[in-house]
Amino acid sequence: QVQLVESGGDLVQPGGSLRLSCVGSGAGFSFYNFAWYRQAPGKERELVASITSGGTIRYSDSVKGRFTISRVNGKNSVYLEMNNMKAADTAVYYCNARSGGYISWGHGTQVTVSS
Repeated sequence: QVQLVESGGDLVQPGGSLRLSCVGSGAGFSFYNFAWYRQAPGKERELVASITSGGTIRYSDSVKGRFTISRVNGKNSVYLEMNNMKAADTAVYYCNARSGGYISWGHGTQVTVSS
């Protein structure tokens, strides 16, 4: 099993950049598929980006071209680089790990985009 801790959330101005980190503890990090989700106030949690154990990457249409997901297995870490940020990106961002039927969530990190 893997436990996840997110960090890097902050207040940023529109057009700015931010990098989120997700560190996993536990064995077998490299075998997990990871994803970043976000949940804005009053809205459902939505998938932002995902990266499989083999390195296949997908993005939601709302962040494609602005966000980049990556992983460094040797550091047990997954990252979300966010550029040209918009007010609509304001949300709590969650890291998610999946392997077979096992799913793990972090507690989230707050991202606020505002001038």
